[in-house]
Amino acid sequence: MKKAILATKVGMTQIFGENGTLIPVTVLQAAPNVVTQVKTVENDGYAAVQVGFGEIRDVLVNKPRKGHFAKAGVANKRFLKEFRFENAEEYTVGSEIKADIFTEGERIDATGITKGKGFQGAIKRHGLSRGPMKHGSKYHRHAGSNGPATTPGRVFPGKHMPGQMGNVKATVQNLEIAKIDVENNLILVKGAVPGSKKALIVLKETVKKAN
Repeated sequence: MKKAILATKVGMTQIFGENGTLIPVTVLQAAPNVVTQVKTVENDGYAAVQVGFGEIRDVLVNKPRKGHFAKAGVANKRFLKEFRFENAEEYTVGSEIKADIFTEGERIDATGITKGKGFQGAIKRHGLSRGPMKHGSKYHRHAGSNGPATTPGRVFPGKHMPGQMGNVKATVQNLEIAKIDVENNLILVKGAVPGSKKALIVLKETVKKAN
């Protein structure tokens, strides 16, 4: 991997392509990511670039992290994230990674925390079918049988049941970048991206697997 950046989700809108087709896009604000540390194989055992992103009040930063930012000579940042770039040695502490690291038409993977839906039943959570709604039926939105009592005598892992829905880490792969606004550091991604508005999104280039 050679390209990655942190961004926040602004929301969804739509743009028109060159041929007039309507394209639904997610707008991501990729304010400059500042390099706070460059790790090397000699010193750390692996090569990586650590970046800081997002503003934060000084009172909310603890002393160890303040010292880390002071050593790098950068302002306090809300988020820290490591990227194992193949070309990590080309980066320097204090340099910035901006939206122009990507180009229009490029494929990326977007990772974020999905919207939390709370405790939900099996129909909404897993898309199961409901039972008959006629009079006399005692089976409407139940999850259904959990299996025989004697054999196997237990519920198998992975059984679709009610429970907490959403608020989990999710990645959507192979998304296309529809447009790049270099001046405002905006990245417009075709389609939907996990997370609510203002959520932290990690964008990485899609790595093609060898056949």
